[in-house]
Amino acid sequence: MAVMRLSRRLRAERSDETLGLSQMSALASLMHGPLSPTALAQIERIQPPSMTRVISALETRGLISREEHEHDKRQSVIAITEEGRSIIEEDRVKRKVWLVEIIDMLSDEERHALREALPILERITNS
Repeated sequence: MAVMRLSRRLRAERSDETLGLSQMSALASLMHGPLSPTALAQIERIQPPSMTRVISALETRGLISREEHEHDKRQSVIAITEEGRSIIEEDRVKRKVWLVEIIDMLSDEERHALREALPILERITNS
């Protein structure tokens, strides 16, 4: 429950509340580089038809661009635009500021316990 509440609290710190969580997540994934719609759907763990809707919404807002695949003209490659990148960076800053303020209120022992738990949480989220 604590992890879900923390996640919900971090979502409340979003910089652009007009974007859905799936849209923000897809944009964040594209910060690492262009991807095919299929690869993006796999990373985001959603079905391709759902990713098609996410991509369409992001493209309409100018947050991503779509280009032909270099080697396979039947496929497209999705990349984040500068406007999309700005939203993600602003979002990360806003959430980080909130999190730093909260962590600064913790005792040294509590901060140490969080540092010890981080590798475990990362392993859980990556499984």
